[in-house]
Amino acid sequence: MAIPRFQADTSGTEVAAALGEHGCAIVERLVDPQRFDRVRSELQPYLDRTPLGPDGFSGRRTKRTGGLIARSRTCRELVMHPLVLDTVGVVLQHATTFQLHLTQVIAIGPGESSQPIHRDQWAFDFFPFPSGYEVQCNTIWAMSDFTAANGGTRLVPNSHRLADRLTFAHEQCEAAEMPCGSVLFYTGALYHGGGANHSEQARYGVNITYAVSWLRQEENQYLAVPAEVARDLPEPLLRLMGYARGAYALGYVDDMRDPLDVLLGRQSKIGLGNIGNANERARLR
Repeated sequence: MAIPRFQADTSGTEVAAALGEHGCAIVERLVDPQRFDRVRSELQPYLDRTPLGPDGFSGRRTKRTGGLIARSRTCRELVMHPLVLDTVGVVLQHATTFQLHLTQVIAIGPGESSQPIHRDQWAFDFFPFPSGYEVQCNTIWAMSDFTAANGGTRLVPNSHRLADRLTFAHEQCEAAEMPCGSVLFYTGALYHGGGANHSEQARYGVNITYAVSWLRQEENQYLAVPAEVARDLPEPLLRLMGYARGAYALGYVDDMRDPLDVLLGRQSKIGLGNIGNANERARLR
């Protein structure tokens, strides 16, 4: 099964429909490749000093550089890209809100072996979420061209509705080949893994993922982005990072204050979320 592909003028609804059916999709050339020249310029000092992975899963010849919101203005644009947020909003619409889950540049170095095929949602302590209930919507932006030879992410299309704890052979996977500036979408339930790099250059991808707001974030945004940096960020980005109430009664500060008001030192309206909305969602379930 081929990975569904779209052009940059597609809609979030179309991409989300492909994710619902196949668990993955690629939007080719969504941004100008030169944008990733800026990303590399902003992140180069951090990329240089990121250590290689400690084990076979994270990759002994792979670097994973996080904290992208604090370190890269351009990556903030990728986090807030309208098509991405529209798509995520549809995929995760069964939850009251969603939030940023992690930001990371993954640099798969020459000679790296293929990563074990897995589901990203296993990060939640391997909890067996019901089939069809997606808790994550993930993106990997091609910072450099992705090919089958240089470690392009390998996917098992349509595997997001299969049983848990399955194993797959290399020939059952398809490489997400795409030019720089493209973005791969996949759900947290899709079986996938980083590919082996048989080339002479590292493969760079910007991994930005989103999850329902009632689950713990993989990357701790409150420490990854110092408060003095966070206070200068746009409010929509801050709320996406987690400075917002999730569901009805999650994430408030001390006497039920809004976390964004606390961060910015503003007078805060005391209270929880929308009880009417919470009751309605409870009835629907």
